[in-house]
Amino acid sequence: MRGLVVGAPRSGSGKTTLMLALLAAFRRRGLAVGAAKSGPDYIDPAFHEAASARPSGNLDSWAMPPRLLESRAAAAGAGLDLLLVESAMGLFDGAGAEPGRQGSAADIAARFGLPVLLLLDVSGQSQTAAALARGFATHRDGVRVAGVVLNRVASPRHRAGAGDAIRAIGLPVLGALPRDATLSLPERHLGLVQAREQAELPALLDRLASLAEEALDLDAILAAAAPLPAARPHAPALPPPGQRIALADDAAFSFLYPHVVEGWQAAGATLHRFSPLADEPPLPGCDACWLPGGYPELHAGKLAAAGRFLDGLRSFAGHHPVHGECGGYMLLGQGLEDAAGQRHAMAGLLSHATSFARRRMNLGYRQAVLLADGPLGRAGAVLRGHEFHYATLAEPGDDAPLAALSDAGGTALGTGGGQRGRVSGSFFHAIAQQEA
Repeated sequence: MRGLVVGAPRSGSGKTTLMLALLAAFRRRGLAVGAAKSGPDYIDPAFHEAASARPSGNLDSWAMPPRLLESRAAAAGAGLDLLLVESAMGLFDGAGAEPGRQGSAADIAARFGLPVLLLLDVSGQSQTAAALARGFATHRDGVRVAGVVLNRVASPRHRAGAGDAIRAIGLPVLGALPRDATLSLPERHLGLVQAREQAELPALLDRLASLAEEALDLDAILAAAAPLPAARPHAPALPPPGQRIALADDAAFSFLYPHVVEGWQAAGATLHRFSPLADEPPLPGCDACWLPGGYPELHAGKLAAAGRFLDGLRSFAGHHPVHGECGGYMLLGQGLEDAAGQRHAMAGLLSHATSFARRRMNLGYRQAVLLADGPLGRAGAVLRGHEFHYATLAEPGDDAPLAALSDAGGTALGTGGGQRGRVSGSFFHAIAQQEA
C-alpha cells in the first residue's frame, strides 16, 4: 500500500481534474488505484469513485480523533497499489490552533509520511512558479514535495520557462496540462454538480486518462509514492442510530460520509435505502431513519407533492427516531422557500422553516455538544463536523435545541438545530464523535 497527496496553493487550481486524470490513467494500466479527500467534502469523492471504480472517503485531521484518522487512512489504502489523497483548498489550509489537527492535507502528509505531488496553475506567470514551488517545499517540516505538475500551460515556451526554473531549484517537473476549458466540470452553489447527475462523465474520464498518458510522467509519479500504515481497528465514528436504518438516498439527499456508513455496518447495523423523490417512505421494519444533506432546495416542489413519502415519514416518526442533517433538517421543518421565493410545505415534524431565497453562505468546522439523548449519541457527547449551506432559517421555531456549537477556534456560536420527541435535526454535518 503506497500513497501520495495531491496538493495546490488554492481552490480552483485544477486538483480534481488532475486527480481524475491520474485515477483513470492508472486504472487503465490495470493498477488497483483509489482515492480519499482531506477535510470535509461529499462531492469530490463521488468523482473519485467514478474514475477508480472504488469507494472514496475522507481523511480529516481536525474532526477525526487521531486513532480514527489512522484507521481510516489504512482502510482507504487497503488492497491498493496506489492511494491518492486530494487536498481541500490549499495544501496548508486548515483551522484551529492544535498542530497536526488543523484539517489540512499537509497534516495528512506529515502524519503518514506521504509525499506531495504539487499542482501549480501557471497561468499569468512563468519563472515565478519556481518561487511558489520553493515555498511549498520548505514551508513545513515533515511535508516533502516529490514533484510538480504544471497546469493551464499556454505553449511549449510557457512550459519551458516555468519548468526549467522549477527544475533549477531541485524539484522534478512530472508533467504539464494545457489550458482547456472543455476539461472543466460544471458547478453549482455547493461545488461541482454531483457525479450521479453527469451522464457525460465516463467519456470525460476516458479523455482525461488519455491526456494523463500524454502529458504526465506516470511512472515517476507512481515511483514517488510512499508506504501507508497498516490497518488498526477503531470504534464507529458515530454510534449507529439503530440496527436497521432507513436511509434517504437520491439526488436530493446524498451527503453521507462513507466512513460513517462503514462504521455503522461494522457495528452490525443494516441500511435500507429509499428515495423521497420517488415518493418512497422509510421501510416500516426499520428502527431509525436518517435524512442526509443534499439539495432539497432544488427539488422542493417535488418533495412537497410526495404524499406517500411524507405520510410514511410522519407515521414512522411516531414510533422511531428520525434525524436530518442540513438538507434533511430542511425537509423536517414546516416549509422550504425555494430560490424563486415560493414556499413549499415540508414534513412539519419540527417547527422551523428554511429559505433558499434569502441566501447566506455558512461554511466552517463545528464542534457540537449534544444537549439530549438522540440518534447522534448521548447527552454531553462531543462531536466534530462542519456546516456548508446557503439556506437560512426563515422561522427559527420553538423546538428544544439539539446541541451547543462552537467553531474550530473554540468560539461559542450558541445552540443549533432542534429536537421534538423522537425527531431531531440541524445544519451540522457530523463527522466523528470525539474520544473521552
